[in-house]
Amino acid sequence: MIPSPPATGQHAPRWQHALREAFTRPADLLAYLELDPSLPALAPALEREFPLRVPRGYAARMRKADARDPLLLQVWPRPDEGIEVPGFALDAVGDLQRLRDGGVIHKYEGRVLVMATGACAVHCRFCFRRHFPYGEHLAARDHWRAALRTIAADASIREVILSGGDPLSLTDDKLAELADALDAIPHLRRLRIHTRQPIVLPERIDERLLAWLGRGRLQKIVVLHANHPNELDAAVASAMLALRRLGITLLNQTVLLRNVNDDADTLVRLSERLSEYGILPYYLHLLDRVRGTAHFEVAETAARELMRAMHARLPGYLVPRLVREEPGRTSKTPIA
Repeated sequence: MIPSPPATGQHAPRWQHALREAFTRPADLLAYLELDPSLPALAPALEREFPLRVPRGYAARMRKADARDPLLLQVWPRPDEGIEVPGFALDAVGDLQRLRDGGVIHKYEGRVLVMATGACAVHCRFCFRRHFPYGEHLAARDHWRAALRTIAADASIREVILSGGDPLSLTDDKLAELADALDAIPHLRRLRIHTRQPIVLPERIDERLLAWLGRGRLQKIVVLHANHPNELDAAVASAMLALRRLGITLLNQTVLLRNVNDDADTLVRLSERLSEYGILPYYLHLLDRVRGTAHFEVAETAARELMRAMHARLPGYLVPRLVREEPGRTSKTPIA
Protein backbone atom coordinates (compact mmCIF):
# COMPACT_ATOMS: atom_id res chain seq x y z
CA MET A 1 0.00 0.00 0.00
CA ILE A 2 1.33 3.44 -0.94
CA PRO A 3 1.04 6.02 1.87
CA SER A 4 -1.45 8.82 1.35
CA PRO A 5 0.23 12.00 0.13
CA PRO A 6 0.86 14.57 2.84
CA ALA A 7 -1.17 17.75 2.81
CA THR A 8 0.88 20.88 2.21
CA GLY A 9 0.07 24.55 2.52
CA GLN A 10 -2.34 26.45 4.72
CA HIS A 11 -4.95 26.47 1.94
CA ALA A 12 -5.12 22.68 1.59
CA PRO A 13 -8.67 21.31 1.86
CA ARG A 14 -9.89 20.29 5.30
CA TRP A 15 -9.79 16.61 4.42
CA GLN A 16 -6.09 16.79 3.54
CA HIS A 17 -5.35 18.34 6.91
CA ALA A 18 -7.28 15.48 8.51
CA LEU A 19 -5.16 12.98 6.57
CA ARG A 20 -1.98 14.65 7.76
CA GLU A 21 -3.12 14.37 11.38
CA ALA A 22 -4.05 10.66 11.20
CA PHE A 23 -2.57 8.22 13.69
CA THR A 24 0.43 6.46 12.16
CA ARG A 25 2.22 5.25 15.32
CA PRO A 26 0.66 2.35 17.23
CA ALA A 27 1.77 3.83 20.57
CA ASP A 28 -0.04 7.09 19.85
CA LEU A 29 -3.29 5.31 19.03
CA LEU A 30 -3.07 3.23 22.21
CA ALA A 31 -2.46 6.34 24.32
CA TYR A 32 -5.44 8.12 22.73
CA LEU A 33 -7.70 5.12 23.42
CA GLU A 34 -6.39 4.74 26.98
CA LEU A 35 -5.24 1.20 26.26
CA ASP A 36 -2.38 -0.79 27.73
CA PRO A 37 0.80 0.21 25.85
CA SER A 38 1.86 -3.44 25.89
CA LEU A 39 -1.18 -4.55 23.83
CA PRO A 40 0.18 -7.26 21.48
CA ALA A 41 1.09 -5.83 18.08
CA LEU A 42 2.72 -6.94 14.87
CA ALA A 43 6.51 -6.80 14.88
CA PRO A 44 7.64 -3.30 13.80
CA ALA A 45 9.56 -4.60 10.78
CA LEU A 46 6.40 -6.30 9.46
CA GLU A 47 4.13 -3.41 10.43
CA ARG A 48 6.26 -1.04 8.32
CA GLU A 49 5.39 -3.10 5.24
CA PHE A 50 1.73 -2.15 5.76
CA PRO A 51 1.79 0.60 8.36
CA LEU A 52 -0.92 1.72 10.74
CA ARG A 53 -3.04 4.59 9.44
CA VAL A 54 -6.20 5.75 11.24
CA PRO A 55 -7.92 9.14 10.85
CA ARG A 56 -8.58 10.79 14.21
CA GLY A 57 -12.27 11.19 13.42
CA TYR A 58 -12.56 7.46 12.92
CA ALA A 59 -10.63 6.74 16.12
CA ALA A 60 -13.05 9.04 17.97
CA ARG A 61 -15.84 6.53 17.24
CA MET A 62 -13.95 3.76 19.07
CA ARG A 63 -14.70 2.91 22.68
CA LYS A 64 -12.00 4.03 25.07
CA ALA A 65 -10.13 1.37 27.07
CA ASP A 66 -11.71 -1.44 25.03
CA ALA A 67 -9.15 -3.59 23.18
CA ARG A 68 -12.03 -5.51 21.55
CA ASP A 69 -13.75 -2.49 20.05
CA PRO A 70 -14.95 -3.59 16.57
CA LEU A 71 -13.55 -0.50 14.86
CA LEU A 72 -10.17 -0.87 16.52
CA LEU A 73 -9.98 -4.54 15.52
CA GLN A 74 -10.26 -3.51 11.86
CA VAL A 75 -7.16 -1.30 11.99
CA TRP A 76 -4.93 -2.66 14.77
CA PRO A 77 -1.83 -4.53 13.44
CA ARG A 78 -2.11 -7.76 15.43
CA PRO A 79 0.69 -10.35 15.68
CA ASP A 80 -1.59 -12.80 13.82
CA GLU A 81 -0.74 -10.98 10.57
CA GLY A 82 2.74 -12.42 10.69
CA ILE A 83 1.52 -16.03 10.74
CA GLU A 84 1.54 -17.72 7.33
CA VAL A 85 -1.56 -19.84 6.80
CA PRO A 86 -1.96 -22.31 3.89
CA GLY A 87 -4.43 -21.09 1.29
CA PHE A 88 -3.83 -17.39 1.96
CA ALA A 89 -2.00 -15.82 -1.00
CA LEU A 90 -0.55 -12.49 -2.09
CA ASP A 91 -3.07 -12.05 -4.93
CA ALA A 92 -6.15 -13.88 -3.69
CA VAL A 93 -8.61 -12.41 -6.21
CA GLY A 94 -6.51 -12.74 -9.37
CA ASP A 95 -6.04 -9.04 -10.09
CA LEU A 96 -2.61 -9.50 -11.65
CA GLN A 97 -3.93 -12.05 -14.13
CA ARG A 98 -6.37 -9.51 -15.61
CA LEU A 99 -4.23 -6.38 -15.71
CA ARG A 100 -4.22 -4.39 -18.94
CA ASP A 101 -2.26 -1.35 -20.04
CA GLY A 102 -2.66 1.78 -17.92
CA GLY A 103 -3.55 0.12 -14.61
CA VAL A 104 -6.86 -1.23 -15.95
CA ILE A 105 -8.21 -4.55 -14.66
CA HIS A 106 -10.75 -6.25 -16.92
CA LYS A 107 -12.39 -9.19 -15.12
CA TYR A 108 -16.07 -8.87 -15.94
CA GLU A 109 -18.03 -8.31 -19.14
CA GLY A 110 -18.92 -4.67 -19.85
CA ARG A 111 -16.94 -3.08 -17.02
CA VAL A 112 -13.35 -2.39 -16.08
CA LEU A 113 -11.64 -1.36 -12.89
CA VAL A 114 -9.12 1.49 -12.92
CA MET A 115 -6.36 1.38 -10.30
CA ALA A 116 -6.50 5.10 -9.57
CA THR A 117 -4.09 5.17 -6.62
CA GLY A 118 -2.54 3.01 -3.94
CA ALA A 119 -3.29 5.50 -1.16
CA CYS A 120 -6.01 5.15 1.48
CA ALA A 121 -7.15 7.29 4.40
CA VAL A 122 -7.26 4.20 6.63
CA HIS A 123 -5.28 0.98 6.45
CA CYS A 124 -7.75 -1.83 7.05
CA ARG A 125 -5.86 -4.90 8.21
CA PHE A 126 -8.06 -7.21 6.08
CA CYS A 127 -7.22 -5.31 2.88
CA PHE A 128 -7.26 -7.66 -0.10
CA ARG A 129 -4.79 -5.47 -2.03
CA ARG A 130 -2.28 -4.97 0.78
CA HIS A 131 0.37 -6.72 -1.38
CA PHE A 132 -0.59 -5.22 -4.75
CA PRO A 133 2.38 -3.70 -6.68
CA TYR A 134 0.86 -0.23 -7.00
CA GLY A 135 4.14 1.38 -8.00
CA GLU A 136 4.06 -0.51 -11.31
CA HIS A 137 0.37 -0.23 -12.17
CA LEU A 138 -1.06 3.20 -11.33
CA ALA A 139 -3.52 4.61 -13.84
CA ALA A 140 -3.09 8.23 -12.72
CA ARG A 141 0.31 8.54 -14.36
CA ASP A 142 0.73 10.73 -17.42
CA HIS A 143 -2.72 12.32 -17.04
CA TRP A 144 -4.45 8.90 -17.28
CA ARG A 145 -3.48 8.59 -20.98
CA ALA A 146 -2.73 4.85 -21.08
CA ALA A 147 -5.87 3.94 -19.14
CA LEU A 148 -8.03 6.16 -21.34
CA ARG A 149 -6.57 4.59 -24.51
CA THR A 150 -7.35 1.12 -23.19
CA ILE A 151 -10.94 2.05 -22.33
CA ALA A 152 -11.62 4.01 -25.53
CA ALA A 153 -10.37 1.14 -27.69
CA ASP A 154 -12.90 -1.38 -26.33
CA ALA A 155 -16.50 -0.53 -27.22
CA SER A 156 -17.80 -3.40 -25.07
CA ILE A 157 -16.93 -1.42 -21.92
CA ARG A 158 -19.97 0.42 -20.57
CA GLU A 159 -18.90 1.04 -16.97
CA VAL A 160 -15.67 2.24 -15.38
CA ILE A 161 -14.97 1.52 -11.71
CA LEU A 162 -12.48 3.71 -9.88
CA SER A 163 -10.67 1.76 -7.20
CA GLY A 164 -7.26 1.35 -5.64
CA GLY A 165 -6.34 2.09 -2.80
CA ASP A 166 -9.07 4.65 -2.44
CA PRO A 167 -9.64 6.88 -5.48
CA LEU A 168 -10.84 9.75 -3.28
CA SER A 169 -7.29 9.98 -1.91
CA LEU A 170 -6.48 11.85 -5.12
CA THR A 171 -7.07 15.57 -5.48
CA ASP A 172 -10.28 16.79 -7.05
CA ASP A 173 -8.38 18.33 -9.98
CA LYS A 174 -6.92 14.91 -10.79
CA LEU A 175 -10.25 13.12 -10.45
CA ALA A 176 -12.14 15.77 -12.44
CA GLU A 177 -9.59 15.40 -15.23
CA LEU A 178 -10.35 11.69 -15.44
CA ALA A 179 -14.13 12.04 -15.06
CA ASP A 180 -14.30 14.63 -17.85
CA ALA A 181 -12.20 12.44 -20.16
CA LEU A 182 -14.37 9.40 -19.46
CA ASP A 183 -17.49 11.47 -20.11
CA ALA A 184 -16.23 12.06 -23.65
CA ILE A 185 -15.95 8.33 -24.48
CA PRO A 186 -19.28 7.60 -26.21
CA HIS A 187 -19.69 3.91 -25.35
CA LEU A 188 -19.46 4.52 -21.59
CA ARG A 189 -22.69 4.73 -19.55
CA ARG A 190 -21.70 4.65 -15.88
CA LEU A 191 -18.91 5.78 -13.56
CA ARG A 192 -18.67 3.80 -10.33
CA ILE A 193 -16.46 4.84 -7.41
CA HIS A 194 -15.45 2.34 -4.75
CA THR A 195 -14.45 4.25 -1.63
CA ARG A 196 -14.21 3.97 2.14
CA GLN A 197 -13.29 7.61 2.63
CA PRO A 198 -16.83 8.98 3.18
CA ILE A 199 -17.10 6.50 6.06
CA VAL A 200 -13.72 7.00 7.73
CA LEU A 201 -13.08 10.60 6.59
CA PRO A 202 -16.45 12.24 5.84
CA GLU A 203 -14.70 15.62 5.45
CA ARG A 204 -13.74 14.36 2.00
CA ILE A 205 -17.27 15.07 0.71
CA ASP A 206 -16.76 18.78 0.17
CA GLU A 207 -17.86 21.36 -2.39
CA ARG A 208 -14.97 20.72 -4.79
CA LEU A 209 -15.68 17.00 -4.93
CA LEU A 210 -19.41 17.55 -5.33
CA ALA A 211 -18.76 19.99 -8.19
CA TRP A 212 -17.14 17.42 -10.50
CA LEU A 213 -19.34 14.55 -9.34
CA GLY A 214 -22.43 16.55 -10.23
CA ARG A 215 -21.54 17.29 -13.84
CA GLY A 216 -21.35 15.15 -16.96
CA ARG A 217 -23.66 12.67 -18.65
CA LEU A 218 -22.41 9.47 -16.98
CA GLN A 219 -24.56 7.94 -14.27
CA LYS A 220 -22.63 8.06 -10.98
CA ILE A 221 -22.67 5.22 -8.45
CA VAL A 222 -20.72 5.40 -5.18
CA VAL A 223 -20.07 2.05 -3.53
CA LEU A 224 -19.16 2.59 0.10
CA HIS A 225 -17.52 0.25 2.59
CA ALA A 226 -18.97 0.16 6.10
CA ASN A 227 -18.55 -2.96 8.21
CA HIS A 228 -20.15 -1.97 11.52
CA PRO A 229 -23.00 0.37 12.56
CA ASN A 230 -20.67 2.24 14.92
CA GLU A 231 -18.86 3.58 11.86
CA LEU A 232 -21.94 5.56 10.85
CA ASP A 233 -22.25 8.83 12.75
CA ALA A 234 -23.77 12.27 12.15
CA ALA A 235 -20.84 13.44 10.00
CA VAL A 236 -21.23 10.42 7.72
CA ALA A 237 -25.00 11.06 7.52
CA SER A 238 -24.34 14.64 6.38
CA ALA A 239 -21.90 13.45 3.72
CA MET A 240 -24.41 10.91 2.43
CA LEU A 241 -27.12 13.56 2.21
CA ALA A 242 -24.85 15.74 0.06
CA LEU A 243 -24.23 12.85 -2.33
CA ARG A 244 -27.89 11.91 -2.52
CA ARG A 245 -28.84 15.48 -3.41
CA LEU A 246 -26.82 15.03 -6.61
CA GLY A 247 -28.89 11.96 -7.50
CA ILE A 248 -25.97 9.60 -6.91
CA THR A 249 -26.81 5.97 -6.24
CA LEU A 250 -25.32 4.85 -2.91
CA LEU A 251 -24.52 1.19 -2.27
CA ASN A 252 -22.54 -0.50 0.49
CA GLN A 253 -20.19 -3.47 0.55
CA THR A 254 -19.42 -5.15 3.87
CA VAL A 255 -16.71 -7.71 4.58
CA LEU A 256 -17.70 -10.39 7.07
CA LEU A 257 -15.03 -10.25 9.80
CA ARG A 258 -14.54 -12.47 12.83
CA ASN A 259 -15.19 -10.66 16.13
CA VAL A 260 -16.14 -7.48 14.25
CA ASN A 261 -19.52 -8.12 12.63
CA ASP A 262 -20.07 -11.89 12.63
CA ASP A 263 -23.31 -11.78 14.60
CA ALA A 264 -26.86 -11.20 13.39
CA ASP A 265 -27.61 -8.26 15.69
CA THR A 266 -24.68 -6.26 14.34
CA LEU A 267 -25.48 -6.99 10.70
CA VAL A 268 -29.16 -6.17 11.16
CA ARG A 269 -28.29 -2.87 12.88
CA LEU A 270 -25.85 -2.09 10.07
CA SER A 271 -28.46 -2.62 7.36
CA GLU A 272 -31.02 -0.54 9.25
CA ARG A 273 -28.55 2.30 9.77
CA LEU A 274 -27.46 2.22 6.13
CA SER A 275 -31.10 2.49 5.09
CA GLU A 276 -31.56 5.53 7.35
CA TYR A 277 -28.64 7.18 5.53
CA GLY A 278 -30.04 6.40 2.08
CA ILE A 279 -27.54 3.63 1.35
CA LEU A 280 -28.64 0.26 -0.01
CA PRO A 281 -26.85 -2.83 1.37
CA TYR A 282 -25.27 -4.42 -1.70
CA TYR A 283 -22.77 -7.19 -0.90
CA LEU A 284 -21.69 -9.08 2.18
CA HIS A 285 -18.30 -10.47 1.19
CA LEU A 286 -16.67 -13.56 2.55
CA LEU A 287 -13.07 -12.67 3.34
CA ASP A 288 -10.66 -12.58 0.42
CA ARG A 289 -7.95 -15.03 1.48
CA VAL A 290 -4.99 -12.67 1.37
CA ARG A 291 -1.82 -13.41 3.30
CA GLY A 292 -1.93 -11.84 6.76
CA THR A 293 -5.71 -11.84 7.14
CA ALA A 294 -6.58 -15.40 8.22
CA HIS A 295 -7.55 -14.32 11.75
CA PHE A 296 -10.52 -12.41 10.28
CA GLU A 297 -12.04 -15.36 8.41
CA VAL A 298 -15.61 -16.50 9.14
CA ALA A 299 -16.59 -19.98 7.98
CA GLU A 300 -19.07 -20.21 5.11
CA THR A 301 -21.44 -22.31 7.23
CA ALA A 302 -21.56 -19.56 9.86
CA ALA A 303 -22.11 -16.95 7.12
CA ARG A 304 -25.10 -18.90 5.80
CA GLU A 305 -26.63 -18.98 9.28
CA LEU A 306 -26.19 -15.22 9.57
CA MET A 307 -27.93 -14.72 6.23
CA ARG A 308 -30.86 -16.83 7.38
CA ALA A 309 -31.16 -14.69 10.49
CA MET A 310 -31.04 -11.48 8.46
CA HIS A 311 -33.74 -12.72 6.07
CA ALA A 312 -35.95 -13.49 9.06
CA ARG A 313 -35.57 -10.01 10.54
CA LEU A 314 -35.24 -7.62 7.58
CA PRO A 315 -37.18 -6.78 4.42
CA GLY A 316 -35.55 -8.33 1.38
CA TYR A 317 -34.19 -5.06 0.02
CA LEU A 318 -32.11 -4.56 3.18
CA VAL A 319 -30.44 -7.99 3.01
CA PRO A 320 -27.13 -7.84 1.12
CA ARG A 321 -26.08 -10.64 -1.20
CA LEU A 322 -23.56 -13.02 0.35
CA VAL A 323 -20.73 -13.45 -2.18
CA ARG A 324 -17.18 -14.60 -2.62
CA GLU A 325 -14.70 -13.43 -5.26
CA GLU A 326 -12.88 -16.21 -7.03
CA PRO A 327 -10.07 -15.76 -9.58
CA GLY A 328 -11.09 -16.48 -13.16
CA ARG A 329 -14.84 -16.23 -12.60
CA THR A 330 -16.94 -13.93 -14.79
CA SER A 331 -18.75 -12.43 -11.77
CA LYS A 332 -18.88 -12.59 -7.99
CA THR A 333 -19.84 -16.05 -6.77
CA PRO A 334 -23.15 -15.91 -4.86
CA ILE A 335 -23.42 -18.08 -1.74
CA ALA A 336 -27.00 -19.37 -1.71
